[in-house]
Amino acid sequence: MASRVFPLSLSQSKILKLWGDSSTLKGVFEAGDMSAVATKLQATLYSLENARLDVGITGETGSGKSNFVNAIRGLGDEDPKSAYTGVVEMTVGPKPYAHPKYPNVVVWDLPGIGAPTFQAEKYLQRVLPARYDFFIIISSESFAAHHTQLARELRQCGKRFYLIRSKVDVDIAASRSRRPSTFSEERVLSQIRDDCCRRLEAGGLQDPKVFLLSMFELGKYDFHLLEEMMVEELESHKQHAFLQALPNVSKPILEKKAASLRQHIWLVAAVASGINPSPVPGVQDVVCDLHTLDSLRGYRCSFGLDKDSLATLAGQTGQALHKILEAAQGPETQATEALVVERLGQASRDASAFTQELLNVPILGTLANCGNSFATIYQRLRTSLDEAVKDAQRLLLQAFLDDSEHEFPDRSNP
Repeated sequence: MASRVFPLSLSQSKILKLWGDSSTLKGVFEAGDMSAVATKLQATLYSLENARLDVGITGETGSGKSNFVNAIRGLGDEDPKSAYTGVVEMTVGPKPYAHPKYPNVVVWDLPGIGAPTFQAEKYLQRVLPARYDFFIIISSESFAAHHTQLARELRQCGKRFYLIRSKVDVDIAASRSRRPSTFSEERVLSQIRDDCCRRLEAGGLQDPKVFLLSMFELGKYDFHLLEEMMVEELESHKQHAFLQALPNVSKPILEKKAASLRQHIWLVAAVASGINPSPVPGVQDVVCDLHTLDSLRGYRCSFGLDKDSLATLAGQTGQALHKILEAAQGPETQATEALVVERLGQASRDASAFTQELLNVPILGTLANCGNSFATIYQRLRTSLDEAVKDAQRLLLQAFLDDSEHEFPDRSNP
């Protein structure tokens, strides 16, 4: 495989933004102590990858809130780690469900809100709203007084929330069956959206934005728009962790994950080359702590290319497992230490040119001083990430062969 030289694609301002404490980071870099730089960056990387995120999911019984708790974590309803689903309300108190791969991301299944005596203020006292970064309110039919009451109360508390109209696939199927000759999916979706907004506004909620979803076809309809808004409105230090935990059901989310991971490659490379490094066998002038390069496996895990995720995807889509595996068989499905060493050797061939590029970013001169190690590791990580992205895109096509909308969904609120 030919080596490539990647542009660093990081300005000094972007690097300082990632760090947060600009003056401290700049001072450490300017001191020229690679060990001190790597130690500081290790703490930064840990905080970014392990930022705690809590999401509260609520709605009336039967709206699909427990299905959503499972779907957003990439699980089917029969998975051992799934929330219980059914037509009878089983959630008597807030119940946390950690993401199976990223336990710092916790999705809470909250008690239902459809009781005739529902009072938003008492409900929030029960579920403790300060615990959550944001809420998702789900309705499977028309939004009612209890939805708008809760939304207004959350807004008054300064809490973000997102409104979901679920089971739109059921409405579409029913409309197609009743009016086959005049059926229009876009018209049905528009009618559902308009009705939801009208009812919410009548209940006193100004400028409501409603996302139309199917819990069983998550990549369709408005899910990519919901993902985009949830990520953009999060605090910057939590965006990376949330992005990696989101299910890989659309092309836009794959692209956002890739962009976020590319911004963090230099952090991983600096830590791997600066903390407890040892000579890499057979690779001249490169030192590295190979145990820190879990990102080579982590990239594939984040894009759902690990074996467990592939088996789950096959079950959810009805695709034959061997076809799913074929689509995902990139060169680093098993990132053994021997394979990592081999790939570092390939990346080292063009490392010197890349090292020179580091000198163009003033505060990164310290990294250039560690020889070819940082440049080699950076290029290897970047190549691995790009390969994982291509595999994920190919897998998305294979998994949803019968529905092109999964690749290029294009529905938005009017």
